[in-house]
Amino acid sequence: MADLQDDLHPGTEAAGLDDLPASSAAEVFPPEPYAPVSDPGDEPLTRAHAVLAAHPVADGYNGLAGALRHLPWYDLELGESAVDTDVPRLRAGHVGALFWSLHLPDAVDADRAVGATLEQLDLIKTVVRAHPEGLRLAHDAGEAIDARNCGRVAVLPGPAGATAIGDCLGILRSLHALGLRVLTLTGARWASEAGLTRFGEEVVREMNRLGVIADLSGASVETVRRTFAVSKAPALCTRSAARALRPHPANLPDDLLVELGAAGGLCMVPLTAEQTGPTVRDVADHLDHVRSVAGPLSVGLSGTYDAGTAHPLELGDASCYPRLIAELLRRGWDEADVAMLTWGNVQRVLRGAAFTARAAQLRRQPSTATIADLDG
Repeated sequence: MADLQDDLHPGTEAAGLDDLPASSAAEVFPPEPYAPVSDPGDEPLTRAHAVLAAHPVADGYNGLAGALRHLPWYDLELGESAVDTDVPRLRAGHVGALFWSLHLPDAVDADRAVGATLEQLDLIKTVVRAHPEGLRLAHDAGEAIDARNCGRVAVLPGPAGATAIGDCLGILRSLHALGLRVLTLTGARWASEAGLTRFGEEVVREMNRLGVIADLSGASVETVRRTFAVSKAPALCTRSAARALRPHPANLPDDLLVELGAAGGLCMVPLTAEQTGPTVRDVADHLDHVRSVAGPLSVGLSGTYDAGTAHPLELGDASCYPRLIAELLRRGWDEADVAMLTWGNVQRVLRGAAFTARAAQLRRQPSTATIADLDG
């Protein structure tokens, strides 16, 4: 696994403010000025392509790394019918960046989780290096923009499961140095149905110092609310829709959507039939609801392709995003709000995490706490 010896990737964002609350992220990084890029008289699908060409999709969750482990050979630049995601379909769908999941199969026990996560990171780097004309590894907002401007799709490693850090902050720092940018706060003894323990709170603080973003999809209500209280950086829900519309356990009730919006977080609605419904209209209903309850700066997209889930009609693979955006335009979404949904809101969260990290590093050394010290 020599690929894991790559150079460190420190954030590039400037900082200097102390104790920045997550709720101020939108003030520090306001939406960029927006100029319409399409003619309102055009057909919605034509307008959708025009908007996405200028403001591509930043996809919050993709399971391609896990899917490729089961293929003896593949060529993502030429096209690969055995998966939902390849470079031609990413380009057809106007995808500019995507988070590649490091989540592990349920059969992998906690003792094996650290090594299995390292193997997944190694695979991601190998895949990206093998497809240089289509993919580029990225670790922050600036690198994602650079990749897009060069005609590549930015690949950001994460989310990984909480068990990946092995209850050790040193492993968290090592994974960050190797590229990890999102950690899901579920499934560990320090982030359970009872909420965050004292060590769990220290994990969140160290994530803030490093610039690792908290993913709260599937986390307990207690964990979600305690993370909002402890974290100085915005959080993601990489695979959560509106529970008011569909009672899936990973979907968020309205009260948590309100709190997520107030904390500057981002709810990334998954394009899965199980969580959102069987049609493109169902997905659009969830996006409407989340935007209404959490706010236009707190809604994003999560394709959830190649993650072993069924997708709504008309949204079967990564090329299908224009169909969803066309549906939103038909419903009266402004192009500026679509631009925030597809690209701007993820950029805000990435910049907010990097800003918080640089500020925290001025006042806080790497934590030496252990789970035995804090939780007994």
